[in-house]
Amino acid sequence: MRGWQPAVASIVLFPCAAPAQVEREKSYLLPAVEIVAFEAMLNLFDRLVLGSSYQTSLQSMKDNLNSRWVVENDPFEINQFGHPYQGSMYHGFARSAGLNFWTSLGYTFAGSALWEIAGETTPPSWNDQIASGIAGSFLGEALFRTASLILESGPSSPGAGRRLVTAATSPSLATTRRVSDRFDAIYPSRDAAYYRRIQIGASGTTNTQGAAAVVFQPTEGVFDISMEYGLPGKDGYEYARPFDYFSLQATATTGSGFESVLLRGLLIGHNYDWGDTYNGVWGLYGNYDYIAPQLFRVSSTALALGTTAEWQPSDAFALQATALGGAGFAAAGAVTGVDPDDYHYGIAPQAVLASRLIFSDRAALDLSGREYFVSDVAGTSGHDNIFRLDAAFTMRFHQQQAIALRYLLSRRDAFFPGVGHHTQLRGTLGVFFTMLGHDRFGATR
Repeated sequence: MRGWQPAVASIVLFPCAAPAQVEREKSYLLPAVEIVAFEAMLNLFDRLVLGSSYQTSLQSMKDNLNSRWVVENDPFEINQFGHPYQGSMYHGFARSAGLNFWTSLGYTFAGSALWEIAGETTPPSWNDQIASGIAGSFLGEALFRTASLILESGPSSPGAGRRLVTAATSPSLATTRRVSDRFDAIYPSRDAAYYRRIQIGASGTTNTQGAAAVVFQPTEGVFDISMEYGLPGKDGYEYARPFDYFSLQATATTGSGFESVLLRGLLIGHNYDWGDTYNGVWGLYGNYDYIAPQLFRVSSTALALGTTAEWQPSDAFALQATALGGAGFAAAGAVTGVDPDDYHYGIAPQAVLASRLIFSDRAALDLSGREYFVSDVAGTSGHDNIFRLDAAFTMRFHQQQAIALRYLLSRRDAFFPGVGHHTQLRGTLGVFFTMLGHDRFGATR
């Protein structure tokens, strides 16, 4: 057990270590082979476990090639989380073989289309193509960058603990590194400033509305992990590559399973600074969100214009903030406890405002709000307006250990012809033990 302790500590805290940057090998063939092999194994597993929808044949492939693409409603968590995660595997195979983001997105999109034609007997679905082929690349890039950072910030020969966490973060990266040591060179972060946090605790419901049809757990255990990578203000850091800035937060609860995955990443952008105290980046972001707070669920793949900035007038105080506005394709619906396929799709204008007020290295106040308007454009009649508020105060009490108090509010206002207006709301208050990284709260100066 003694050998695991430094490995786990280094994984959580990412102590600074700068290995020499080595030219990375590149292969166009290997990720294609890995994607096809992965899909073949996944199809075999699904045949054995899930049944007839995956009993594909040459005839089913021919039928799918000749059929119209449709919108289908598999269970929400499969379509809106399982498919993006499946796409992240495709993206990771290409990235770990040395290909850049845009080329890897092409592999992801092609891998998703191949699955729609050859992996399932049902007609190909364009909502699945968006979830796997686009959201999958956004999620895959964030996981690839995080896993690469874990490797970069440790010893040149990672131990068992670091390899295990790397594999859990990006299985496709770990697989490619096992296939050949040609691909062991680490993708460089270029000394990105980052903030990471792990929280474990419990939350209780403070108020609800519209929960009558749901088997509801008012108190639940919560595990939350977040990473913000490429924070503005680091001297010499440039936003030259997609996802040189990204924010990823994932929350699991005993009540919902995966309660949320919230991701935004800068696709194309430029630095700016106003004097010595204000720095930022603006441009086009790619977003993937998944939210399921027991009462309802919403998921979106979107593009947005916006900015991320830091204002730090003194060592005692800093403010980091992001403001985004855009539109995407979203799925939303109530949780009825009866039909897991009861949700609908539509074009969704949306906005995000997020801030972190940092008090030296002692405490931080996080406040974020996001809103989605799931319209009837390219969807069903009616609409959903969904709002999410997240507020947390975190105080460090010893080294990288802190305590946090967090309030979370999720609200859905829906209108459908023949049904009328319907509101669902849930507020929770939680207490969390928090593990911070060596950067404490992420101020870059």
